[in-house]
Amino acid sequence: MASDTVVVGRTAAGRMALVGLGDHSAASEVDTAALAAAVAARENDGDVRWVWADTAAVYPRLLDAGVRVARAWDLRLVHAILHHARTVTDDHGLRSSTGWDADAAAPVDGDTLFDLGDAASGIPETVEAAVAEYHRQTAAIASSEAPGALRLLCAAESAGALIAVELHTAGVPWSRAAHEHLLERELGARRGGGLPARIDQTAAVVRAALDDPAASLDSQPRLLRSLHRVGLMVQSTSRWELAEHDHPAVAPLIAYKKLMRLYTANGWAWLDEWVRDDRFRPVYVPAGVVTGRWASSGGGALQIPRSLRTAVRADPGWTLVTADVAQLEPRVLAAMARDTALAEAASGRDLYAGIVERGAVASRAEAKLAMLGAMYGATTGESGRLLPRLRRTFPRAMQLVDDAARTGEDGGVVQTWLGRTSPAAGESWRALQSLASDAAASGVDETRARRSARDRGRFTRNFVVQGTAAEWALAWLADLRARLAALPEVDATRAAPASGPVFQRRPHLAFFLHDEIVVHTPLEHADAVADAVRESAASAGRLLFGTFPIDFPLDLRIGETAEKG
Repeated sequence: MASDTVVVGRTAAGRMALVGLGDHSAASEVDTAALAAAVAARENDGDVRWVWADTAAVYPRLLDAGVRVARAWDLRLVHAILHHARTVTDDHGLRSSTGWDADAAAPVDGDTLFDLGDAASGIPETVEAAVAEYHRQTAAIASSEAPGALRLLCAAESAGALIAVELHTAGVPWSRAAHEHLLERELGARRGGGLPARIDQTAAVVRAALDDPAASLDSQPRLLRSLHRVGLMVQSTSRWELAEHDHPAVAPLIAYKKLMRLYTANGWAWLDEWVRDDRFRPVYVPAGVVTGRWASSGGGALQIPRSLRTAVRADPGWTLVTADVAQLEPRVLAAMARDTALAEAASGRDLYAGIVERGAVASRAEAKLAMLGAMYGATTGESGRLLPRLRRTFPRAMQLVDDAARTGEDGGVVQTWLGRTSPAAGESWRALQSLASDAAASGVDETRARRSARDRGRFTRNFVVQGTAAEWALAWLADLRARLAALPEVDATRAAPASGPVFQRRPHLAFFLHDEIVVHTPLEHADAVADAVRESAASAGRLLFGTFPIDFPLDLRIGETAEKG
């Protein structure tokens, strides 16, 4: 089959142009309504990489029309990577193309493909602008210090953009009945004119324990005053701090906060807004976090409580394959640092148990605390006490994060394994450091500057690890997506129509959260999907880290719900 790159954009007359950039490609124009058919014809005719301004603006309409694409290049997301990339030494005018510095278009309902798309996000909308930007991007990558890694990052980011739209379109299979049962069990019956009965009852117990019938339990400043009046001298109302105190108000207050969190974040109002046709369709934002991690702009997909996983329920005749990676970030750190000692501690087992076996610390709890402290910069307290032991046992890994922290403290930038670069220090940060270095600076300025430097060091320390873990996850998703697409469709009698025309008869990704995925699959494909999940995880490790001996073991489950064991 022929391989081609095809740029999609709008013409001056408002039609859609498909411009092939291969040696034997031709340009064509179609009406907006005919775009899906034109894309499908090109997709079926050969191996195509689609180039467009913003996947979130184009791809939903294609999926709704039953058209899936295998590969794409998201100009907006790639521009953001290259604009900041330290390895891009000649940007070929890319950084001055400020029109591409824009947020993604929000998903829209109705027949507005490309009517709102590019314009809604502020990105240039003509095909000529898209072609020019693509040439700038490919030239910047080719002339960079590490073109292979940067090209892989941009391809993975673009694949992630496709997957984010597909996840929204297919949705998470969701049982409204199971969700309502949970709410009634935990909160009591739904009431139209006020809070559920159990919340009111628990609030009354708290107020009685505080001897304050008018205590405001939802305003932290007022609640703190009520707590202080009864001798609970806490600095916050967090569950962890409250649990350190012995008082009759503590247990019911923690229970009240838990009930209110369920009611406000995932109660009946959330259910009415976000679950339709037995599907929860959150809005994912690829690279919504500066490290490259995804965020969510609607529905709270990244914060589904453990208890609600009983509502994530496969359709009849289908099942869920759920998998999450054990200790992803420490394993990524071992591979980045080429720390064979840490890799051996992780090989074929729980990494924290392996750290204990190597004699670095005495218990699994200490191993986890020390490793998290190393990656997140907790250098005081118990974590700080344990860090020297990690440095002696795993010097390469600790040097990598320590060096990243020092770079940040000095105002420098760091990068992930594939080349995503951390933001530069801001003007206010630099001004504070400059003021503190002045001989006439006050002690207060010096203290603020040191604290600010340490904060930035903690950020850059974590950036390199969390960002590289996000890259591994993108590689995992992209590889798994291709493997799932290769599995045969089931017959129409086994279809799951709520998943949409592309996914109703084939296994598909339904959920993603940093290091966890859920695949919705016909029952007969469950074992093949499980194999694909494992194989794609191993493939992602090889793609990023080559032959370095690090494994990424999965906690994999097959079942009707996404409950964790």
